[in-house]
Amino acid sequence: MPKMKTRKAASKRYSFTGTGKVKYKKQGLRHILTKKSTKRKRNLRKSGILSDAETAVVRKLLPYG
Repeated sequence: MPKMKTRKAASKRYSFTGTGKVKYKKQGLRHILTKKSTKRKRNLRKSGILSDAETAVVRKLLPYG
């Protein structure tokens, strides 16, 4: 049986924690930052955790994750 291929776009966007949750970088911190509050920009720096339903989808894209 051949190896399963990893979706490279997904592998660049998502990573797994030690407990199997999926981490991602939050959107909205690239440009047009002057109108966003300092608190909002600070919270966007933290990585987000996907919900269980979306985690199941990402697991299919990253079979060896």
